[in-house]
Amino acid sequence: MITDLFNTNLWAQAWNEDLTTSVNKMKQAGIDRTRSFDNRADSFNKQVFSEEGRQRARRITQWLTGQGVAFKDNTILDIGAASGGFTVPFAEEGGRVTAVEPNLPLAKLLKKNTKDITNGNVEVVVEDFEEIDVAERGWEQAFDLVFVSMCPVIADWDSVEKVLSCARRFCYISSVAGAREHSLLNEVWPLLTERVREPEMSEMFYLTNLLYLKGYSFQSLVTREMKTAVLTRDAALKEVMDMVRLYQLPADEQAKRIIADYLEQTYVDDKVAVHQGGRFGKVLIQLEDQKMYGGER
Repeated sequence: MITDLFNTNLWAQAWNEDLTTSVNKMKQAGIDRTRSFDNRADSFNKQVFSEEGRQRARRITQWLTGQGVAFKDNTILDIGAASGGFTVPFAEEGGRVTAVEPNLPLAKLLKKNTKDITNGNVEVVVEDFEEIDVAERGWEQAFDLVFVSMCPVIADWDSVEKVLSCARRFCYISSVAGAREHSLLNEVWPLLTERVREPEMSEMFYLTNLLYLKGYSFQSLVTREMKTAVLTRDAALKEVMDMVRLYQLPADEQAKRIIADYLEQTYVDDKVAVHQGGRFGKVLIQLEDQKMYGGER
């Protein structure tokens, strides 16, 4: 048993077979990750470029610079760039950014949000990273920083190796680090099922263990982050139905009616405060200079 803990093949296999990871839950629910933002790209974009969203981006970029990452005049591959929440500050710092985003509404917003940047430059690639041949594209070890923030492209160890193959100096990956917290889902769960919510593993759990076992140097950080949004009953119903499907709870018309009735009876003022978040992990993998950064660069 102890020997198995150091077997990288078993860890990689366990990751592939774990049905509780975020990506595998999406697959089971039949969610197309390249289309999941089709109807909420605009609201997501507003959130990303709100003051709260910009503060989050600043915290992460400051953490990166504190580990020796520079953006000015460096090449950056932003995988799953969405509408540009990180692409924009990277380019504003003088970075040369290649931003990959397969979702068409998000890619349209990404182009709009980056068109007036003058300090750096941005190339938008509207493709699914999984379908890109990095060798044919000339991306092997082509980027000073590869950046993957909360993107379902990180699905297993093979996907991590593909991402790492593009990086020359640094690779940043973030994902959930355990169960997602969602107050409204907790409220409606017992209305739909007697099933107890099971503990969940996450991509971050497998990622950090495999990076360690395979000899990589990296910095990691796990924090708990929460946010609150006040939604109308209709918007809350749509959001929680997406969560219900993700967790494979009953999601038919009867379930929808049960939730709608609950919202109407509980939130008579049509204001539903939803608290959501959880633990999130960040990993910065050092590929070129593997010693601790002391500010000497």
